[in-house]
Amino acid sequence: MPAPHEISGSNDVGAVVDLEALERTASVVLNREVDEAVEMSFVIVDDERIRELNRKWRGYDETTDVLSFGLSERSKPAVDDEVPFPFPKAEDDLLHLGEVVISFPTAERQALEHTRALDEELRHLLIHGILHLLGYDHADREEEAAMRTREQALLSETRL
Repeated sequence: MPAPHEISGSNDVGAVVDLEALERTASVVLNREVDEAVEMSFVIVDDERIRELNRKWRGYDETTDVLSFGLSERSKPAVDDEVPFPFPKAEDDLLHLGEVVISFPTAERQALEHTRALDEELRHLLIHGILHLLGYDHADREEEAAMRTREQALLSETRL
């Protein structure tokens, strides 16, 4: 039986977004990828807000489609010889993974560019963000190939 997860989504742009469907997508991904109970959240924002976050936390003064803010050692590799900061389970016995931030306007543009439905693009971005929270990356070709393969498999498994 899959571990119980706590997933919360919010919509800061007022656009029509099926948060419950995205929460179900996140649940499927977490059930496939994690053997323990976890907590995570995601938020749908506008381009201005994601640009602000991208500038503040990554040093890039530009919009992007998705950002992940990890709270677990899985998503925070050690820098140089430093030991990763340990994030113990909270009193609720959940591993707190972090938050995924998705730009709604960028998702709309990308859905048009890729000729796919907006809900599919939002699912794809959410899956991508969750995989980052779980330690996946695409810094080199090998990592990118592994992450893209996993994304595609999870997209197929989460079709609504």
